[in-house]
Amino acid sequence: MTTDTLFKPVVRTVTYGVIGCGMMGQEHLRNIALLQGTRVGTIYEPDPLMRAEAARIAPEARMVDTLDELLADDDLDCLLIASPNFRHVEQLQAVAARKALPVLVEKPLFTDPEHSRAVAEFARSYPAPVWVAMEYRYMPPVARLLEQAEAATGGIRMLTIREHRFPFLRKVGDWNRFNRYTGGTFVEKCCHFFDLMRLALKSDPVRVMAMGGQAQNHQDEAYEGHVPDIFDHGYVIVEFASGMRAMLELCMFAEGARWQEEISAVGHRGKIEALVPGPGRFWPEHLGAPPVAQVIVSPREPKGPEVHEIPVDPTLLEAGDHNGSTFYQHQRFLEVVRGERPAPEVSIEDGRWAVLMGMAAQRSMIEGRAVELSEFDA
Repeated sequence: MTTDTLFKPVVRTVTYGVIGCGMMGQEHLRNIALLQGTRVGTIYEPDPLMRAEAARIAPEARMVDTLDELLADDDLDCLLIASPNFRHVEQLQAVAARKALPVLVEKPLFTDPEHSRAVAEFARSYPAPVWVAMEYRYMPPVARLLEQAEAATGGIRMLTIREHRFPFLRKVGDWNRFNRYTGGTFVEKCCHFFDLMRLALKSDPVRVMAMGGQAQNHQDEAYEGHVPDIFDHGYVIVEFASGMRAMLELCMFAEGARWQEEISAVGHRGKIEALVPGPGRFWPEHLGAPPVAQVIVSPREPKGPEVHEIPVDPTLLEAGDHNGSTFYQHQRFLEVVRGERPAPEVSIEDGRWAVLMGMAAQRSMIEGRAVELSEFDA
């Protein structure tokens, strides 16, 4: 498939206002640039280095010094919030106080259990659509698994997600080294996977049991005298209202693995797996071309795994670290902005559940007990 075949004719140009242009914000900018009928009008990014890089990617955008200046721009059609995790709630509230525009807000939606009530109130009162950026839904191999899971399994009875990856990268101010800013690794990193669990099993979680901790990463680092406290590994088991169970295994010191994500769904009819490589820029050159994602369908009768490669357009792989998913997510978000899709596919409620599941996992690890999701009721 060529890049040209990916682009859908547009009805009108959509102008984005962008809040935050660090590593993830820049990935968004590169993908917005690939979509016809879009432009970035205004950017608010306070860090000088990140601001300069954002200006290089989106040279026609106007740079402003405050969020208020950005929100004063009457030419904006929608907003992207890609600021550090702990800023999301306050910035959503600031947007609500000024103007009601469609918003694509990065995960996690919030980082403090006390914010759950504020998020629920925001969802009830904000009149424009809000899409929570759960990119992993839109990775082509993961999307294929979700599409075919029912037929391949006859109904999922067990769901397992494994991520073996590199440690957290450095970010502005090193905010991602501390639980108080990230919400904890199993909120910051793993809310994607908890979202996939709810989506695949079509049920809400009721109970979480988990074990994990900080075994390897960042222990020799210090920032203003504080040693990072983020976890780097763990196991999480989630029980759902439907009676189904799912498991997550995370290791953040396994960047030597061929596959970064491995998702397995099993039912009475068979098994389906999605194998997803990590970012191509981290693949060692001496090993040749990076691996291509796969979906494997393994029926019980007749036995015999069916391996399907799921290639992603090279232009999309170059634009970001998420297997093309950021591009596909923006395609659908733009359909909401243009009125071609009735509502976001990933709602505030979806984003809230994903965070609460991560918080329950963190609490279970720290307190050594099963945690009921009802403990976090808004």
